[in-house]
Amino acid sequence: MFSPVIRSARNGRSPLVMAAALAVAVPGLLVSACSSQSSAGPAGGDAVSAAGRAAAAGKAPVAVRRPTTVRAVRLLTQAAQAAIVTSYQGKEILTRWSQGGGSVLVSSIWHVSGGQTVTQTTADGASFSSQLYLSSDTDGQSPEGVLGVTAPLVQLLESHYVVAYAGTGSADNRTAQVVEAWRADGSIAARFWLDDATKLPLEREVFDTAAHVIGQDVFIDVSFATPGTSPQQSAAASAAARVSAAPQGPWTDPFSRRQLLALRSHGWLVPDELPGSLSLFTGAETLADTGAVLDLGYSDGLSMVSVFEQRGKLPATLAGWRKTKTGGHVVFALPDQRALTWAGHGMVFTMVADAPSQTVDAVVAALPHDGPTGFWKRMSHGLVRVASWVNPFH
Repeated sequence: MFSPVIRSARNGRSPLVMAAALAVAVPGLLVSACSSQSSAGPAGGDAVSAAGRAAAAGKAPVAVRRPTTVRAVRLLTQAAQAAIVTSYQGKEILTRWSQGGGSVLVSSIWHVSGGQTVTQTTADGASFSSQLYLSSDTDGQSPEGVLGVTAPLVQLLESHYVVAYAGTGSADNRTAQVVEAWRADGSIAARFWLDDATKLPLEREVFDTAAHVIGQDVFIDVSFATPGTSPQQSAAASAAARVSAAPQGPWTDPFSRRQLLALRSHGWLVPDELPGSLSLFTGAETLADTGAVLDLGYSDGLSMVSVFEQRGKLPATLAGWRKTKTGGHVVFALPDQRALTWAGHGMVFTMVADAPSQTVDAVVAALPHDGPTGFWKRMSHGLVRVASWVNPFH
């Protein structure tokens, strides 16, 4: 028996998933706050192009969007690069809304050009956790990006959505270039505000298919290293963040897609796709006290799901987790239900998601689960109580 493993993910992932995947073998420390907000969320107040303003009300013709796609892709690519080459610090506030309420994460971020990123994340308004965590990318090879804008995710966004330039606007009192992402059915999926001077992402809104805002991320109080600042001086700005942050486990460098799929021959379940058009794009492995743990990252460029696999069983109860039904199965969940864990086919699965609830349900349903043992199998094992079902968590 052991606890599910979650960790601080790097590898170009969404900040919300990075913050949620907090620690190795320590459940109940998910840094995510369930707030009392229940509205559909505020829409962005920035001025955008006429096509962009019309789009906010519903749909935009494909003919309007296509001429601006090349410019949009170039801007998003520049934004992903800016998160690597620019030295900056600021605060990310990530908000999600659902029918049951909302959740907020607040992160302070320091980044040195071409090198280390340090992130401290705390819950906003949560009483059950004030845990800090430290994530660092010491070589600049696995940047976390800002507001989920990284090179791998930009590629996935381009392959799953139609992206379009929507004019100029403002965010955090800075002039910004606005880029939108559209679904194949013509509904708006997301809108990005990119700093005009640096191209660093400053704001992102995510919409459901009815054009309601279901997520709003902002990068505020942003400051940049002044010209001539040495790497040592920039690095010093993040030193205080390391003092109280939680240490991270010894994860491998990201595996290639081919390496990840090859792990199937060693008994790991490594789907190349998950429901919701989520593609496998990154993964890593570590050794915990309970054995090897595999971390798989899936995304369509907007939604993000991390699936952790480890061999073994779950105990009947987990401190800080509660049983709930998701995707037709009973699972353990943390309070905001962004992290779920269950057992299936000799494996423990822990899923941390920044995705719509219907996508989460579909992914949970698609992965293996242990279920009640059937009558004849119970009889073959000498069980005589017809009404007794095997607890799937033992």
